[in-house]
Amino acid sequence: MRGATPSFGSGAAPARAAAGILGGETSDRGDTGTPAAVAAIDSAYACKLLNRALAAELAGVMRYRRHHFLAGASDAEPVAHQFMLHSNEELGHADLLARRILQLGGVAQFNPAHRDGRPRRSTQGGPTLRDLVAENLAAERAEIELYRGLIRTFGDGDAETRTMLEGILAMEEGHADELAELLE
Repeated sequence: MRGATPSFGSGAAPARAAAGILGGETSDRGDTGTPAAVAAIDSAYACKLLNRALAAELAGVMRYRRHHFLAGASDAEPVAHQFMLHSNEELGHADLLARRILQLGGVAQFNPAHRDGRPRRSTQGGPTLRDLVAENLAAERAEIELYRGLIRTFGDGDAETRTMLEGILAMEEGHADELAELLE
């Protein structure tokens, strides 16, 4: 998201909102039990960004599954199998993102058609196996850029989310490498 900057600072209101999810009750010492990293980032903004990543992952799940069946119908079983593996990994990423959104006090949005608040047309894949692989590679590269941007945005303001995003990024880079090899 260009032009938008995260709101870091005291984070008292987000910390109170997150406390209900992350620990809920005030201890005898008067603190909320909320990790300092969550208190330091604007939770609503963080959830908005994470929901964009969630939408991208869900779109990936559906795209890879569709391509799995298209590739399987063309007797390219090893590639079809790879597409299904990637779909399952994308679903795992979606689960991680949804869980983190909930931990931050947000609501996970399970609508892959509304990334960046704008509806997207669904991808249909090309007529050849090579077209399907190329489409998946382009999508993986876009997700890599998305995650790199998110990691920069979260920085040290929320180390737990940043670490989760770095793990997802590493898997997305692996997907891109595998797809690039298929095109060679």
